Amino acid sequence: MELSGKVIAVLPLQSGNGRNGAWRKQDFILETNGKYPKKVCISMWGDRIDQFNIQEGQILTVSVEVESREYNGRWYTDVKAWKISADRSEDSPHETGTAPAPVNENPDTSDDLPF
Repeated sequence: MELSGKVIAVLPLQSGNGRNGAWRKQDFILETNGKYPKKVCISMWGDRIDQFNIQEGQILTVSVEVESREYNGRWYTDVKAWKISADRSEDSPHETGTAPAPVNENPDTSDDLPF
């Protein structure tokens, strides 16, 4: 599943030791696009934290895995990021390496074809 939107908060890094060794987790809040935006808390684990280096204000498309589990009769849901790509549409042409299309200031009006 993919979610797109703007990072509105990056929560503090969490870490600890479990039966499988040391672990690190960082959550961030993504506000989706659209008429009725939603806020989704997404988790990153381990090396993905350093790999993606999420910053507040970034526009992202995040591929997530959604998983629920039961504990003591209650259900908990995790939304885990496994792939993140930054939206490059807001970059300037110099940053993306593409130049804007030239504008023809004196168009030839002798050919009135619509295409």
